[in-house]
Amino acid sequence: MLRHLTPCLLLPLLALPPAAAQSVCLPAPRLLTTMPMGGQVGTQVDVVISGDSIADASELLFSHPGITATAKVDEQGKPVANQYVVSIADDCPAGIQDARVMTPMGLSSPRAFTVGTLQEVVQSAASPAVDSAFPLELNSICNATMPARAINHYRFEAAQGQRILVDCAASGIDSKLNAVLIVADAQGRDLVVQRLGDLIDFTVPEDGEYLVKVHDMTFKGGAEYFYRLAVQQVSHDAPAARQPATRSVQAFSWPPTDLATTAATVDTEPNNAPEKAQAVTLPLDVAGSFYPAADIDSFEFDAQQGEVWWVEVASARLGFPTDPAVLIQRVEAAKGSTTDGTAAAETLVDVVELSDISSPVKVSSNGYAYDGPPYNAGSPDVLGKFEVPQDGRYRLQLTDLFGGTRSDPRNAYRLIVRKAEPDFAVVAWALHMQLRNGDRNALSKPIALRPGATMALEVVVVRRDGFDGEIELFMEDLPAGVSACGLKIAACKSRGMMLLTAAEDAPSGFSNTRFFARAEINGTPVTHDCHLASMAWPLKDSWREIPSPRLVASVPVSISAAEQAPLSIASLEQRVWEATAGQAVTIPLAHHRRREFSGSAISMKTIGAGFDNNPKFDLPLQEDHSEVVLDLAKLKTPPGEYRIAFYGSAVAKVENKDIVDIVVSEPITIRVQPAETK
Repeated sequence: MLRHLTPCLLLPLLALPPAAAQSVCLPAPRLLTTMPMGGQVGTQVDVVISGDSIADASELLFSHPGITATAKVDEQGKPVANQYVVSIADDCPAGIQDARVMTPMGLSSPRAFTVGTLQEVVQSAASPAVDSAFPLELNSICNATMPARAINHYRFEAAQGQRILVDCAASGIDSKLNAVLIVADAQGRDLVVQRLGDLIDFTVPEDGEYLVKVHDMTFKGGAEYFYRLAVQQVSHDAPAARQPATRSVQAFSWPPTDLATTAATVDTEPNNAPEKAQAVTLPLDVAGSFYPAADIDSFEFDAQQGEVWWVEVASARLGFPTDPAVLIQRVEAAKGSTTDGTAAAETLVDVVELSDISSPVKVSSNGYAYDGPPYNAGSPDVLGKFEVPQDGRYRLQLTDLFGGTRSDPRNAYRLIVRKAEPDFAVVAWALHMQLRNGDRNALSKPIALRPGATMALEVVVVRRDGFDGEIELFMEDLPAGVSACGLKIAACKSRGMMLLTAAEDAPSGFSNTRFFARAEINGTPVTHDCHLASMAWPLKDSWREIPSPRLVASVPVSISAAEQAPLSIASLEQRVWEATAGQAVTIPLAHHRRREFSGSAISMKTIGAGFDNNPKFDLPLQEDHSEVVLDLAKLKTPPGEYRIAFYGSAVAKVENKDIVDIVVSEPITIRVQPAETK
């Protein structure tokens, strides 16, 4: 049976001199701010945007079709630069959507845009003192920006006994603000202080005017320190719900396929003490919370020798600041009595401890340099196997490892104990690079292609319940002139690659694509969406600021005909190559240079199932042609059809600057035939 191997050539980057190390990819459009950062369902709102490389932006686009935008025009009917009128349909769902701007360089990186149900206002000037407090009505949201070294003040009227939720959305909507939130009396004397970015649940002590103060933890500020302040009256029995927030990268692996919306069982307190353990039967699906502080939820069940169960806990992936851990023990009944005549205590025998879903691939040790990607697909949650060693009664204890320092009933969890249901979840991000001389970049990289360019998306998988099969990657609904080549995730491996190539004559355009991963599980084809992650902010110096990656809502692919790729690499003669097992195959390559480059050669590596051990080779940067030799005997490549890629790095001269850019070749297919036998 044939296996796929398509050499799709990837070229990561050469080291730059320290002085030029700050420029690590070609200019790309990035949407940085929108003001306001959201709007109410069924309304229109004027939006002002800012960003990098967004000159001559033509459209403001959203991930949901219920949000549309038209350019704002002046009195003469001419479009006003970077201003739009955004319409939110009556049936648009509340929550986070992504806004992007279309530019001559393609579609930008995303910025969170929140659709809500409360009325909204925009604060256009700072309110740094009590006497300049900005007036707010109950049940409204204020969109604002935090000035540096300042405190913004707000005032609202409330009646005795009213329950008021005051919530400041910041990091959850891509802001750099680390919000401190304070409710004060009319004279500005603090009543309640929240320094951890959480909401304030406030019961009004008497009729009158109250103040809300907002500032950054270290009093930073500027256009990137925006926020949405909500002041809402709720009933006394209503949950203290936060404003919507973007999803972290780790959330991609939840939920399992076909999981019920509501758990079949709920955690019943008190169940901390051994004698109070909650009796359950397997399989188990229970919802609970890590509350109060130092909560231990215990569940007891009977199990038979040889049974294999899979245990999964979701809490951090639900967006909570928790770190679940599971301990399963066998409960041995007490025998006899003690010397004083009291009953002997039961004996507990540890069977398995489970904590943390490890990242499928080694992640960056410092959040930006490529000793691993600056994205972490792992999680503090739990996913592991429990093999029953003998018949008997077992006790499962679920804790939050740092739960002694927090006491919040909203810190929910979902605990599942199931028979094996092999499955997988995948996430992708733009390939990052390693620069030897001071790489400090953590950049958002929109899929904005230049004609002749190939962009690489790194794809990693979290495997569930023992699934170890290979996974194919593919895309649909690509724009005209763009093709996709998936380098599969091999059996028992965690990493693959998706390569997107724009033809040299591809026209400008974009489409919202569909990105899938497909595998065969127990003889049945299984297809899942591949999630996409991106940096919330393009950081040029991550030694000074921690990167903040997140999942994005859609996978748009755009192409700009404004300029072509600086360098393209393709097979010189053909796209499919025949080879014989145990021999070497030589592939001639053509280099299409469109800019001046630094250095004489690119050190190339090989990727693709079974070909990662191919030795590095030099690709002459100043030549039009080169060759790569694959020794199938040394690689022990069996017969089949394969997709592979070569990657290195190149330093192009762009506007008198050295710009390091990843270059990826067009795909090549190699068919390896069996060797002749005598």
